[in-house]
Amino acid sequence: MFQRLRVGVIFGGKSGEHEVSLVSAKSVMQIMDPRRYEVIPIGITKTGLWVGGKNVWESLTERKVKNLARVFLNADPQKKGVWYLGGKSQKFQPLDVVFPVLHGPFGEDGTVQGALETAGIPYVGCSVEASSLAMDKFASKMMFAAYGLAQTDFLHFTRGEVEQNFSSIQKEVTKKLGFPCFVKPSNMGSSVGISKVKKTSELKAALQLAAQFDASIVIEKGVDAREIEFAVLGNEKPICSVPGEVVPSREFYDFYAKYIDNSSGLFIPAKISATKMKEGQELAVKAYRALQCSGMARVDFLLERRTQKFYLNEINTIPGFTSISMYPKLFAASGIPYSKLIDRLIQLALERHNDRQKNQMSFASGSEWYKK
Repeated sequence: MFQRLRVGVIFGGKSGEHEVSLVSAKSVMQIMDPRRYEVIPIGITKTGLWVGGKNVWESLTERKVKNLARVFLNADPQKKGVWYLGGKSQKFQPLDVVFPVLHGPFGEDGTVQGALETAGIPYVGCSVEASSLAMDKFASKMMFAAYGLAQTDFLHFTRGEVEQNFSSIQKEVTKKLGFPCFVKPSNMGSSVGISKVKKTSELKAALQLAAQFDASIVIEKGVDAREIEFAVLGNEKPICSVPGEVVPSREFYDFYAKYIDNSSGLFIPAKISATKMKEGQELAVKAYRALQCSGMARVDFLLERRTQKFYLNEINTIPGFTSISMYPKLFAASGIPYSKLIDRLIQLALERHNDRQKNQMSFASGSEWYKK
């Protein structure tokens, strides 16, 4: 008899993208084939508490988690799973694989991935290292630069530098980037804390806003460009989707335009030439490999209107995952429907975990070399 895979779906989290995660997770859990998977929902509250139970998604949505069991990862790689502790009772729940549907810090940045690595549980998506690099806009920009990937001009400052040397920062931004420019917290997603600055007088407020979300701040030169995105899937042999284009309902694709007003345009496939599409796909895979991504990522570009040049904007390692989100829609348009995409992501997670286990065994057996 076929045994269903026990899939822990983790959602919520401490970041400002908590509600976005809930929407993505519900869509993922609903599309999973119940004949193949036993879905184990695991929620993380805004304070970082791990909770579980039959109605955990609804409870987290309504912020009523008082009576839910507390969930703890079992710190034994030989016994993969979680413990449910509630009152005087406790229960062990085995897990075959985890699907983290977490956006932003404390979930997409390698923190949860590291905990799962320690517990020996396979998980969907990028490794600890790739997740951390992709979340940090400054660190990823430095990696992209090392790989020769074109980016718009940018500057980096810390919160302390902004507080102490705003006048000199203002002069440097004006001289090296000009206006408009974009001010971003380095470690946030979903355009949280981002401002488009059109003139010098707006810069200070934009920097102060970004500093509320992170101590590391990136400022990018603005270009007149189209927003073109590609979805990438795979481990050592990644494949790339057709391109999609975002046409924001506002001046840029900020949090409001993404999740609230629902009037931004998503065009799949994007109307670009076959030659340009191939170029973008090759650049997307190159960027994916630059950060050593695995499983999945969405790679976002700016396509400058005047020069038709691609500028790499960022990589998102856990993109939005509703049925109408860009990542699943791009692969649906490329011949991989949503349900099959979920299947493939879980398969990739298990493959990477097994490969990592083999490497660790090889290291253990080879570690005796020094005694010879």
